[in-house]
Amino acid sequence: MSNTSDTTGKSVMMTVLDTTCLPPAERTAAWAETTALALVTTRFRFPDPAHFGARIRAVTLGPVQLSAMSYAQLVSYRSARLIRASDPELYQVAVITSGRQGIEQARHNTVLEPGEMVLYDSSRPFEASAGGPGRCGSLVVQFPRSLLPLPDHVVAPLCGTALGATEGVGYVFRQTLLGLAQAGSDLSGPDRQRLGTIVVDLAAAVIARYADRTSALPPESRTAALFQQITAFISRHLDDPGLAPASVAAAHSISARYLHRVFQAHGTTVSGFIRQERIARCRRDLADPLLRTTPVGAIGARWGFPRASDFTRAFRTATGTTPTEYRSLWAQAGPSV
Repeated sequence: MSNTSDTTGKSVMMTVLDTTCLPPAERTAAWAETTALALVTTRFRFPDPAHFGARIRAVTLGPVQLSAMSYAQLVSYRSARLIRASDPELYQVAVITSGRQGIEQARHNTVLEPGEMVLYDSSRPFEASAGGPGRCGSLVVQFPRSLLPLPDHVVAPLCGTALGATEGVGYVFRQTLLGLAQAGSDLSGPDRQRLGTIVVDLAAAVIARYADRTSALPPESRTAALFQQITAFISRHLDDPGLAPASVAAAHSISARYLHRVFQAHGTTVSGFIRQERIARCRRDLADPLLRTTPVGAIGARWGFPRASDFTRAFRTATGTTPTEYRSLWAQAGPSV
């Protein structure tokens, strides 16, 4: 598998394989060969090989790779013999996007529903299954074991187990992977390098949390993961007029002073980030022709500016124009504004 880019140097979420382009008799073999190159070498059993179909796309994020896959029912297994023959020494985290799927590794047997995620290790035997109903799908992120700032004895007990993805840093990690899969073709090379580091930091934070070893993470990894968790929290609560540094710090059980240090380490401030995100949402809504009849003040109130005068002042400071003028420009010129 090779990396590709367009003429502007942006990454491309590359379609590595789509079996609809192949004769039915060649599809299962092509899938086994492609996944061995894109992921790790495994063996397969196909309940209905005559009707098997699958697709895989991949994007590189520095030393990290994210693969988006869909596939019919199958069973894959990686034996000790395969590991001895070839082991890239990768940790992998799979987010289930559709279908009921399962994995067995390190004496753990886990069944997963859409929205859940699981950690596994290329250096240990495993068996995974996709049972439907219908076509199954997953996002798999993989990175060298050496990049994870946690020792093997901390990680090993979690291999083959489900990691929570509905709240806290687990939710942030899952949403980050989903967002990266959608934005693959719009990421520059430097963006991908930075995002790869963020992905590993978030994975480490999730694993450390479930191993109850957050203190084992290097300070920079803890800070990076906490920043991602806090900014995701802010993005979900922009409509709350009371959203402020004090409430954000309280929601994460940290002091306001420490909160400010986390944001300073990332070149911004808490209040500045909140204001920037609110203005971005307002700009989006003001440019939306479907919201043309929604009063300007209502859009401001929707994103945390309950007073129209405060909204106008903040918007003008950020953009150099009033909300009404901004909407008018978009109405006249469209997306070129």
